[in-house]
Amino acid sequence: LPKLAFTSTEHDFGKVIQGEGVSYSFKFKNTGNADLVIANISTSCGCTASEYPKTPVKPGQEEIIEVIFDSSGRQGFQRKTLEVATNTQPTNTTLSITAMVVIPERE
Repeated sequence: LPKLAFTSTEHDFGKVIQGEGVSYSFKFKNTGNADLVIANISTSCGCTASEYPKTPVKPGQEEIIEVIFDSSGRQGFQRKTLEVATNTQPTNTTLSITAMVVIPERE
């Protein structure tokens, strides 16, 4: 079976100016002995998007899942999750991002 091993499953962007778009790359490795396939990534919010490998990840291969957060229309503490559906056991892995969205100061 393929096995999904993330370096980290959480990321804190810290302070983000409202309207700013930020991204983070979650690194992972297939530590199993079969091809790993990411079937889908679902997000908890339309403000979050992801880019991920569409081709099988070979055993021993490292890849990234890029998560993009758009802070437009958001304010205060934000916690968003992404469900990564794969052909591993368990089939779902949860990634999470947090940010403190602040309103830009007027000059």
